[in-house]
Order: sequence, then structure tokens, then C-alpha cells
Amino acid sequence: MTTLQTIIIAVVEGLTEFLPVSSTGHMIITQNILGVESTDFVKAFTIIIQFGAILSVVCLYWKRFFRLNKEPMADGASALQRFLHKFDFYWKLLIAFLPAAFFGLLFSEKIDELLENVWVVASMLVIGGIFMLFCDRLFNSKEETKMTNKKALSIGLFQCIAMIPGVSRSMATIVGGMSQRLTRKSAAEFSFFLAVPTMFAATAYKLLKLFLEPNGVQILYDNAGTLIIGNIVAFLVALLAIKFFIRFITKYGFKAFGWYRIVVGGAILVILLMGETLTII
Repeated sequence: MTTLQTIIIAVVEGLTEFLPVSSTGHMIITQNILGVESTDFVKAFTIIIQFGAILSVVCLYWKRFFRLNKEPMADGASALQRFLHKFDFYWKLLIAFLPAAFFGLLFSEKIDELLENVWVVASMLVIGGIFMLFCDRLFNSKEETKMTNKKALSIGLFQCIAMIPGVSRSMATIVGGMSQRLTRKSAAEFSFFLAVPTMFAATAYKLLKLFLEPNGVQILYDNAGTLIIGNIVAFLVALLAIKFFIRFITKYGFKAFGWYRIVVGGAILVILLMGETLTII
């Protein structure tokens, strides 16, 4: 990849990773427009630069991300209860993360097969877009409700739906949160927080696989500059995207993103029906 291609792909990653529009669908379009060859490094690159995107969450929400629960507990609580209470925020993130970690490892080969199917990606973009036209009516809590372990697990199970390429991890987890009577803003913010362990695990796993491949260390060394540029750009763009997204959905909801998904997915389907071949990074 050239430096310009690296920057463009990283911009697309930063813009789409936290929006409910499917970063995979946008990567298909971007890769094919730029004419980027789908090599093992390029496939790894799009996963590894997610690290830059998740750093934006930690940076924007560091006061809430690095926190302990200081609310008093009732007398007689056990040492384990006090420990879980103190690290309540991280415990709920772990509960929400575990389903995706379990099913991701269990069905990793099947997920990779689906990821290679552009028809699946485009179809899920359209189907998810249609759903988002109505999700504000189906799930739109006006009152703030408390996050519980049960709600965290439910959101984690919703995240597993995003293993189908084109669904969008952000969409699945936000809808999961709204289904548990979280407000749009709270559901979106928990989706951002959950992205940190989920995307960090995906990045670490991809790095490990590339590291263990023949010449994997050399590939990483030769492309270190590309990875650094990609992560920096993804970080900066994601900062702006998250701020915009929170303001937008709080005021307008998700309908605009639904129409956008339908247009993008429909465009990909039209291209495929015309006999063109699209590949996924």
C-alpha cells in the first residue's frame, strides 16, 4: 500500500468503526476504488489499526474508563462481593465481552468464510438498515436505567450477531443496549466501552497469527511505518466520529444511518448484479 492508500483506509476505519454502518462494507468499497491488493498484510492491517480507534475511546472517556465503584456497600458483604462491587464497571465489560470471545473462537473458520462473501455483507447492510429505520420506535427509553450484569450479558449476546459481516458491531451492541431499556446515549457509550476489550482481543489475535506465520516478523518490521500511520490516523478520525455520533443520535436517532446503510448495501448489490467482482480486504 502507498502512504495515501494507508491514510484513506485508516480514515474510513476511524469514521465507520463506531458508527452503525458496518466498517466491513465500507472497506469493500474503499479497497476496490483504490485498487489495493488483498494480501495477508492488508487483511491484518485493517484489523490492527482498530487499536488506534479504541485508543480514542480511552482518551475521550478516560475519567469513566479508569474508575472504581466507590458507592458504599451494606454491612456483611463478603470479600468477593466487595471486590466485584469495587471493579463493577470492568466486571460488566468482562461479562459483555465473554460471549463474543467464546463464539468467535468456536466459529472462527465459519466467520472467515462469511467474511469472504460480499453478497452476505451487502445483504446484511440492507437488512440492518431497514431494521434501523424502526429501531427508535421499538426501543427508545427516555429514562436512564442502571446497567446490571444481566443487561451486560444480553448486550454481549447481541454483539455476537455482528460476527455476520455487514451487521456492524456498533449497531448490534447499541440495539442490544436499547433493548435493555438504556437510552440511546447510554447504549452507544457502553458500545464504545465494550469495543475496547473486543477490538483489542481481535487486534492481538491477528498480530499473533501474523507473527507465527513464515516471515511474519519480517512483514511486520517492513510495514511498521504503515501500521504506525494507520493507527494514528484511525485514532484522530475516530475521536471526531465518536463526538459527532453521540450528538447526532441523541438529537435525531438512527433513521439516517438506516437509509445510509440501505444505499451503500444496495449499491454493492447492484455492482455485483452487473457482474463486477468485489473483494474484501
